[in-house]
Amino acid sequence: MGGDDPKALALCAQIAEDMGYDEINLNVGCPSDRVQNGNFGACLMAQPERVADCVAAMRGAVQIPITVKHRIGIDDRDTYEDMVAFVRVVAAARCDRFSVHARKAWLQGLSPKENRNIPPLRYEDVYRLKQDFPHLAIEINGGVQTLEQVCVHLGHVDAVMIGRAAYDNPYLFATVDQVIYGEDKRPLTRPEIAEAMLPYIERWMSQGGKLHAVTRPMLQLFTGEPGTRAWKRYLTEQSSVLGAGAEVVRLRFSTRRRF
Repeated sequence: MGGDDPKALALCAQIAEDMGYDEINLNVGCPSDRVQNGNFGACLMAQPERVADCVAAMRGAVQIPITVKHRIGIDDRDTYEDMVAFVRVVAAARCDRFSVHARKAWLQGLSPKENRNIPPLRYEDVYRLKQDFPHLAIEINGGVQTLEQVCVHLGHVDAVMIGRAAYDNPYLFATVDQVIYGEDKRPLTRPEIAEAMLPYIERWMSQGGKLHAVTRPMLQLFTGEPGTRAWKRYLTEQSSVLGAGAEVVRLRFSTRRRF
């Protein structure tokens, strides 16, 4: 969620908890002009007391965890000590986890997209934060593309957040159970995953949902595989046909053919 009004955020947290969400994460990382105009997102790193008030209000309203996602700094407030000052104040409000994007944000001069790539990654600052605050749950984010990188980070922090790579290459997670959790089971193939989506698609559409809302995140399922362009083109074209439903995906794999 995003905001800077403790009472409003507490109410929203209650609504989310009633809807079944198992965590509330407060956005203190987005640097867009639109977000700044509402006085939330990354600009709130300059107001740690306000963030702490928001966290405390939500903690008092719900039983589910309240977490904060933030940058390592903003503008000229980007030293390690600046981040520590922010975390120390917010931690006092009993924040359950800090998810740290290991880049600073420029509130002026860079677009949100540029702020995801141009400021250099400073993983060591996040590692140091965990060393200095071992009792806090620290999660690292930014530039993570492979499970090998995840394993390296887990040697220093409590958790790893994968953002864009989750959308760009969702099959990245096929072997998480084996690589991260040591489970001994065969990962599903890409076609098996596509077919496993069929019951969800049917349920979604029976509730009035649009097919493309489900198939669009599936476009990258075959990233790196021969035929991925054909798969994307097929899903894009067929999902927009009037009356199209789960059969779009079912027919593609009913004969186990390659696309």
